[in-house]
Amino acid sequence: MEAVPKKNQIWALAITGFFVLISTLTYAHNEYYIYLSAYLWFGFIYGMCLQYGRFCFASAFRDLFAVGVPRMVVGIMIATILFSFVSAFVSITGLSTFHAAPAGLHATIAGLIFGVGMVFAGGCASGSLYKTGEGNGVALLVLLSISVTQAIFVDIGGWFNNLVPASWTKSALAKKLPDVINVGDGWMDQYLAGYVWDRPIVKFSGMLGLQDTSVTGAFFGDLFVGVVLPAAFLLLIVYLVWARKSYLRKVKQVKSEQIGIKDEFAGYWSMIMSSKRTAIAGLFLGIACGLQMFVIEGLRIKFGVKNAGTLLSRMGHDFGLSIKGTVFDPGYWYVTTQEAQWVGWVFQKLGWDNMDNIYFGVNNGLPNPAINPADWMSIALIGGAAVMALLSNEFKLKKPTMELAVWAIIGGALMGIGSRLGLGCNVGAFFVRVAMGDLSGWLFGLGMIGGAYIGVKFFNWWTERKMAKEMAALTF
Repeated sequence: MEAVPKKNQIWALAITGFFVLISTLTYAHNEYYIYLSAYLWFGFIYGMCLQYGRFCFASAFRDLFAVGVPRMVVGIMIATILFSFVSAFVSITGLSTFHAAPAGLHATIAGLIFGVGMVFAGGCASGSLYKTGEGNGVALLVLLSISVTQAIFVDIGGWFNNLVPASWTKSALAKKLPDVINVGDGWMDQYLAGYVWDRPIVKFSGMLGLQDTSVTGAFFGDLFVGVVLPAAFLLLIVYLVWARKSYLRKVKQVKSEQIGIKDEFAGYWSMIMSSKRTAIAGLFLGIACGLQMFVIEGLRIKFGVKNAGTLLSRMGHDFGLSIKGTVFDPGYWYVTTQEAQWVGWVFQKLGWDNMDNIYFGVNNGLPNPAINPADWMSIALIGGAAVMALLSNEFKLKKPTMELAVWAIIGGALMGIGSRLGLGCNVGAFFVRVAMGDLSGWLFGLGMIGGAYIGVKFFNWWTERKMAKEMAALTF
């Protein structure tokens, strides 16, 4: 193994020390800051795990559809199962902070848009965060594009209101939202209040008539039926379509008799075991996500609050709280919403009223990024990824080319739109929801797979077209 340069060790220590200093000084100022520090250190762990496992959904599907390499897809499926196992334990304690999402066709459409975007951008939402920690300039552009697009998209109105079905408008107005929310002039508001909120919330445990907090509901309904069975089915498809041919070719080189069912099982298992690094990262991600739910819910009980907005208000930071006095405080790993808040907060300071919509004004608020718990998690995630990259000699500043920058912006915009339509990204709308037995997670995932396939096919066409033009321009 190559020795880690001294300067890399110093930088890794400096980044870690900076976060230790922030946690120490803020806690000394007010004990409530331990709530934000909890988000910070879990984010740091997520960043290290993501970088170690090269955990990126865009890379997984690009490798599968473009060159037929299933390693990352298999690793992600295994990681999801492992996370679900931990989540089942959390559920039966009654301390889970998870909230299932409405299930419907909108989740699949949102996943489709997001899937195309992540292939165009060359990284998913979580992948772009950890790659930013590696010094990747393209990933940073993707993050900026996702954030700006979301902040604009959730407050869009005007001409776009012509696309809203009358039934959405009627249903949204019937919800009697606060007067500050001008539902009639907000496409996203009417979509949320008039359509999404009317969709059913479906967990696999509930479909079987079980409580998700019971042992049977959590482990059999949500884990086994909701995650293990569909994941095993998807892995079987991956094996039959992509991995089987190369495995059997190797077997035939050393075995003369006919291939049997035992060989097929061995091939299936070999495919799964080839993704150890991603699976290990997924295991630690799952454990960390489960522990974060315990810790955050425990702190809520300790301080007698249900949302971090109350803590911010007690500390005198009431600017940017939602109408309900809340801020975005999921209690578990989440990506994209806090990034949208960064830009939304800047817009608000520049005079753009971004608190007159449901997304910011009612649900998430626009607190100062310096005291926003989820912001601390994302910043620390980038820092954790940077530390792991430095210690593994994988940190390198990379400037984007003009072409990659354009694709990053386009892909980030599509991911931003898909995230808001699906109420989350590849983490919040797929990974966490699937692991918790939420049907909407699989609906988003199916769309994301389809979108990734479309994105890969488009890029293949684009590359061939570009190469044909370059060849035509050559003179011999």
